[in-house]
Amino acid sequence: MIIIATILAYFCILLLISRITGHKADNDAFFRANRQSPWYLVAFGMIGASISGVTFVSVPGMVLLSDMTYMQTCLGFVFGYFAVAYLLLPVYYRLKLTTIYSYLQTRLGNYSYKTGASFFLLSKITGSAVRFYVVCMILQRFVLDAYGIPFPFTVVALVALIWFYTRRGGIRTLVLTDTFQTLCMLLALILIIYKVVDTLGMSLPEAVQAIVNDSHSRIFVFDDWVSKQNFWKQFLSGIFIVIVMTGLDQDMMQKNLTCKTLREAQKDMCTYGFAFVPANLLFLSLGVLLMMYFNSIGQALPDVPDNLMLQAVAGRQLGTLVVILFTIGIVAACFSSADSALTALTTTYCVDICNRPKDEKLRKQAHIGVSIVFILFILIFRYVNSTSLIDAIYTIASYTYGPLLGLFAFGMLTKRTVYDRLTPYIAVGSPLICFALDTIVFKTTGYKFGYELLMLNGLITFAACYLLSARRNS
Repeated sequence: MIIIATILAYFCILLLISRITGHKADNDAFFRANRQSPWYLVAFGMIGASISGVTFVSVPGMVLLSDMTYMQTCLGFVFGYFAVAYLLLPVYYRLKLTTIYSYLQTRLGNYSYKTGASFFLLSKITGSAVRFYVVCMILQRFVLDAYGIPFPFTVVALVALIWFYTRRGGIRTLVLTDTFQTLCMLLALILIIYKVVDTLGMSLPEAVQAIVNDSHSRIFVFDDWVSKQNFWKQFLSGIFIVIVMTGLDQDMMQKNLTCKTLREAQKDMCTYGFAFVPANLLFLSLGVLLMMYFNSIGQALPDVPDNLMLQAVAGRQLGTLVVILFTIGIVAACFSSADSALTALTTTYCVDICNRPKDEKLRKQAHIGVSIVFILFILIFRYVNSTSLIDAIYTIASYTYGPLLGLFAFGMLTKRTVYDRLTPYIAVGSPLICFALDTIVFKTTGYKFGYELLMLNGLITFAACYLLSARRNS
């Protein structure tokens, strides 16, 4: 019962923040927070927005199969955030954009604009719904099943709570709620690490030394060019992942566009970029410590990496406190990403699809509509209950970012005019070509594309736009 009480207390704080920030909020406050957000709050809150509840479970488990090599990607993230700060943000601020896809209309045309916005809606609602579904399942399994609460009720209640505290203030509310949720998530993570270290009978300096000496603490891979963990593959992929999934994603950029000036937005982005590295290092360190713990008690390590964290929590071997902290951590991580996704989807629908940025009635209706669609997607995943389907959806969502990369790159790196009516066909054709190439290469060589598929997808889109373009008249 204490877990339920903790979750309810947590939501009460979110609702209090919502009430304060949602007072007299109009569309400009909902979409852009009146461009008055302090950059340091945005930077801190972005950590929680980037780390979903799935990440809270999955990243510690990565050490089972790939050691700490994920840090190579995280190092690439830092350079990616600097690229976004000094290449993309100046363009967005110069044009005073509410949604970043408006740039495509200005530079390439209306068809390109609608294509970019549509791809974002598709990828974001599927990806966010899957992440939220996984967290709902975890909460259901470890907390709510014991009280006989049905899964559909859990989903509807949680999404309704997100809608309730975001419905008035929108992004203005999220700047503060995400700050609070990031704080809760990081505190939960640190306290869980401390509890595991204490259970192992170590001091913190001893734990650090044990992690460094452990064989699973390996970070860099330079000697195997075929491996997905090769440094240059992961590092370069990390750069492009950030450029695409942050710089070209309305969800991630909306908060950054609420800062007062471009300079403050750049400080926010760079600070957040550096902070992301130690945050992920803590998650990976927790994974190494959990492996040490299982070995110390003679318990077999799980076959599935994600179960490393879940197995430690499910058995309550680390105590009820860890279960409570884990619940707070995944709820905080999950909600800080889900609430911004719902707000961004509402913004894109109103501004990009309907072209009615000042219509408050439409914004309120769209926010309800997006929340309902979100619930329906989650319930579909539940009743299909197919891991292969979920994997497929993740794959499809990752494919949709490639065309966005290509369209924005073409717009910013060339001065040519694309044949606007053809861009929807290019955007659909490019992922299909990538899928075909991936299939052929795997069948003929056994090599499976990883993160580098994103770059290939963007390159194909860029090349197609270039071939089907003409010089602009000066």
